[in-house]
Amino acid sequence: MTGASSGIGAATALSLARHGAAVAVVARRTGRLEELAAVIRDRGGSCSVLTADLADAVQARRAVEDAVDCCARLDVLVNNAGYVAMGTVEEGDPTEWERMVDLNFNAVLHLSHAAMPHLLRAAADGPREIADLVNVSSVAGRVVRRNNGVYSATKHAVGAFSEALRQEVTGRGVRVGLIEPGLTATEMATGPGSAAARGLPQNAWLHAEDIARAITFMITQPPHAAVNEIMVRPTAQEH
Repeated sequence: MTGASSGIGAATALSLARHGAAVAVVARRTGRLEELAAVIRDRGGSCSVLTADLADAVQARRAVEDAVDCCARLDVLVNNAGYVAMGTVEEGDPTEWERMVDLNFNAVLHLSHAAMPHLLRAAADGPREIADLVNVSSVAGRVVRRNNGVYSATKHAVGAFSEALRQEVTGRGVRVGLIEPGLTATEMATGPGSAAARGLPQNAWLHAEDIARAITFMITQPPHAAVNEIMVRPTAQEH
């Protein structure tokens, strides 16, 4: 579970642990991960803490191997880590663009590539008889808005990659799913220049737990059923 130090990642780790998964949580903020792991363990679950900056390809690939070492196998990967920097193309900071590309898209590529041999092995020989790779995208991967061009481009790329990968591995028992949240009250979404400026009051936004339920639903389907894509918006969100 990447991006697990807060928000959707933390909520999903808690949800999957409640369903009996041995969870490996990955992010940069070790202290936050340790707090999450303590909660999971207090509830009788199993949780391993892995610190990594997934924008670094070497660290991303090492995180997969460390997760396999900790959990003995890997039959689910949730690519959730992300970064957003709002702004126009004309006045944007290319350093911020590179961070978005590296974390929102390149990390998905490297993690998926490193995890795939383990997922295929789990699908063939594991007790679940199926494996899951879930990529957390965004409504921005469908709907382009001004001042959000680079972030939206990374999320469109995640959607295209997910569908291509699905076609490659679905016949071998690996389900590839895409989750596209709308406005969700997380640290990433509530900073300066966030979507709050579009007029939807924050008390109408989704909660991280709403997205965690969608991810859990996708993963917990029986082996013969694949839910490939779920878009979840607040009821009041128009676009």
